[in-house]
Amino acid sequence: MIVPTATEAPEPLVPPRASFETRAETAAARLGLTETQVERLPFDLSALDEDGVFINVDTRGFGLLDRRLDWASLGIALPRESAVAFRPPRCGLLPDRYRLPLVRSAARTHAVLHRYSYRFRLTETLFETPAYRWVPWSAYETFDAEFQANLAELEAARTEVLVHFEGVRAEMVETFLRLANDSARRLEATGHLIPEGFEEAVVRGVLDAFPTPDDLCDRLQLRYRVGVLLLGSEMLSEQRRAREERRALEATEAALRLDRQQEIARQREVQIKLWATEQRVRRQLADEADDRHREQEVKERLRQLKLQAARERIAETMSPLEEGAKQLRAAVYEAATAIQTSLQQHHALRGASAKRTRELVHWFRLMNWQSDAELDALLDELEHLASRPTGKRKRDPGPIDEVLGDIIDRCYADTRELAAPHRMGALEI
Repeated sequence: MIVPTATEAPEPLVPPRASFETRAETAAARLGLTETQVERLPFDLSALDEDGVFINVDTRGFGLLDRRLDWASLGIALPRESAVAFRPPRCGLLPDRYRLPLVRSAARTHAVLHRYSYRFRLTETLFETPAYRWVPWSAYETFDAEFQANLAELEAARTEVLVHFEGVRAEMVETFLRLANDSARRLEATGHLIPEGFEEAVVRGVLDAFPTPDDLCDRLQLRYRVGVLLLGSEMLSEQRRAREERRALEATEAALRLDRQQEIARQREVQIKLWATEQRVRRQLADEADDRHREQEVKERLRQLKLQAARERIAETMSPLEEGAKQLRAAVYEAATAIQTSLQQHHALRGASAKRTRELVHWFRLMNWQSDAELDALLDELEHLASRPTGKRKRDPGPIDEVLGDIIDRCYADTRELAAPHRMGALEI
């Protein structure tokens, strides 16, 4: 569950005996088992809560930069009652030299988030959305810096459009006038009737959809939202307040029922009828209590069955820590394989491969939030060999190839396991 970063102070932790041991005793009593037969399944997301933050990049309003065209605007008449669906094409409402800088800033921001974050299938299932990705604190500053750079590029592109807005609008009108003229000639050549005011209608449709300066300023938005985990232990105070309000409401309802019964007794003034009424009310309340008790037992049984199925699925799912480490090693494996292939083809570490080696080491240090010491040492040795001055003699590719082989062997198993299909499906609690 995602909530804003500003939260109230958490309630004091409940003693262990009053939490999971109590749940184990309840489950054993309801299922007819001994307490030792109830397994304690760990479900710890504290590492994600302490070592990073969930971020969602939100881009809005970029759809106003293009629009759909009807086929008649292009001078094409579709056959009537055709069994084939022809979808209308789309066109940009700004020249590409103005539109592409706006659109690319949003695309680069999403790419930055994917580069410096992890995707955990377990949290996506719990949140019921894949929008939030987990960014470690070690990579957050780099992510934020690149986000601010993309935001500055968006503002610069927006300012460029606003400064030349009238010229851009006139250019689009001229372009669509030429399009309407060509479409009219095309319709006439194919023997179709040209509607009166065809060209003006095409231009008018474009102008109606053309974004205004206020639209470009207010509706084009690029931001990211931050969320943290709201743990169940932090909801205990709210649950306690709800129970107290429920008890107060039940007390009020009970008082009202008693008042009504007494009023009926005073009106009838017959002790026997009053006694009969009270007996009937007691039987009704007892029956309702029995019905609620049976209904609660059925609901609790269904809930326990769902929880048991969920625990079995969770037990088969890799933890977020293992999944993140395997994603990191898979990315290192792909880069090391590409560098080794280039080294074996050219029998030397060329400039592009050396640059990619340095970028791989720098990226690994940013994303190595679990401190994989062995892989870190291999990458340090690879960086040292790749940056060693060569002088007039060629650099010996043998040591570099050997280190790359060690890195590939170190990451191969995790890469293969991560690529295998996962058994985790939808989780419903």
